Amino acid sequence: MARTAETLRAGDRVLLNGTVYTARDAAHKRIFGLLDKGEKLPFALSGATVYYAGPTPTPPGRPIGSCGPTTSARMDPYTPRLLDLGLKCMVGKGGRSGPVVEAIRRNRAVYLCAVGGAGALAAKCVTSMEVVAFDDLGCESVKRLRVRDFPLIVAIDCHGGNLFEAAV
Repeated sequence: MARTAETLRAGDRVLLNGTVYTARDAAHKRIFGLLDKGEKLPFALSGATVYYAGPTPTPPGRPIGSCGPTTSARMDPYTPRLLDLGLKCMVGKGGRSGPVVEAIRRNRAVYLCAVGGAGALAAKCVTSMEVVAFDDLGCESVKRLRVRDFPLIVAIDCHGGNLFEAAV
């Protein structure tokens, strides 16, 4: 995503392929604890994509359980700092705060939205899953996912496009 974030515009439909990391509220809090202590993070932020999701338990024969987006605004207190440290793309649902929108612009990043309530559909795009940090958090642990053709829409781009403002 790092190489293409600047080419995307609000309203574009994309099929995301590659590595994404899941992280929700509890994981963000722990990541900030590591940052504040100067400790190593569970994944490199530079160019990374974070999916705000807490997948359900993995059923037999599948790489992951239902994997729908959670409300992104809950991560807004953490997001500007993570973007300033190199995060390039976020995937979730719902609008973002002014400071997050500004950090997206400043860092030439992008915010993509997934369809809420379609976690089973999103799970079909996951080809592999591995817990990489905070296993004790269960569904909120940080997971490395490989996704193929994950359907998303660009909600906020680095050029000032914002579907949530356009809808007002």
